[in-house]
Amino acid sequence: MEESQIVNLQSDELESNILESDELNCMNKHKNNKDDKDNGSARVILSFVRRSARLDARLERAKERYSSQYLLNVEDSLGSLRVKSDLLADSNWVAKNWGNSNPLIVEIGSGQGENIVAAAESNPNINFLALEVYDPGVAHTMLLAGKQCVENLRIAQVNAPDFLASCSNGVLKEVWTFFPDPWPKMRHHKRRIVQPSLADAVHNALIDKGVWRIATDIEDYALHVHEVMDEREDFENTGKLQVSLPIEHVGKGNAQDAKDLPHADFAESVRFEGRVLTNFERKGLEAGRKIHDLTYVAK
Repeated sequence: MEESQIVNLQSDELESNILESDELNCMNKHKNNKDDKDNGSARVILSFVRRSARLDARLERAKERYSSQYLLNVEDSLGSLRVKSDLLADSNWVAKNWGNSNPLIVEIGSGQGENIVAAAESNPNINFLALEVYDPGVAHTMLLAGKQCVENLRIAQVNAPDFLASCSNGVLKEVWTFFPDPWPKMRHHKRRIVQPSLADAVHNALIDKGVWRIATDIEDYALHVHEVMDEREDFENTGKLQVSLPIEHVGKGNAQDAKDLPHADFAESVRFEGRVLTNFERKGLEAGRKIHDLTYVAK
């Protein structure tokens, strides 16, 4: 056997031991705590591109170990990102999948899971649902949640607008959409996840005074959100900060031209304290991009 093969085997064995150790730690921790539609021919515009990425051995093992604990069976068929046609995400569905009637917060596009796992760990009396379509993100979220012994988190690997359309009225406390794909090309703006139709579904799913939190480090996307949301009668922009933005859109590669366009003031929010500084947000800050936090409360 070659030395590299021996190293790989040792690495695999070590990772397996770590996962087993994490599982035992979680069991002990919770013991101690307890004691003291593609439907028809209509063309669906997606906010993501289907990509297949092989998981490395570490993520494969995490997926095998934690899927039964965290991954919900809501897709209409194996490998599909559409939800079951008869799915009704109501209070009974929450009780069935979380075992309680605690408030539910959904994050659209949870990425690597850094934010939602931290939020779930810090707020054990709130239920969290991560909506993520990409395999590596789903598996990495499971890995983080498993290591932190998180019990109030579930993951659904489905198209977010589909899921939100299946939600009953008032089932969600909050919806989070942090750093969505900017789709910078003008012809791709229709693919941006924040759209009037999604806002309709989010409003229906939220409780009265429920909150939709949005964050982006792309100025043009912030303008897009304001255009979609600020004039709606069913949401209130509760931001108190006055932020100057260009009132015309720029395409990919033309962001530098925005400073010469007419500007107007828009209301935005201070940084949401419940959002951890992820690697993605850090990179945006290091590149000199401003973070735009937008907060909309359902009327």
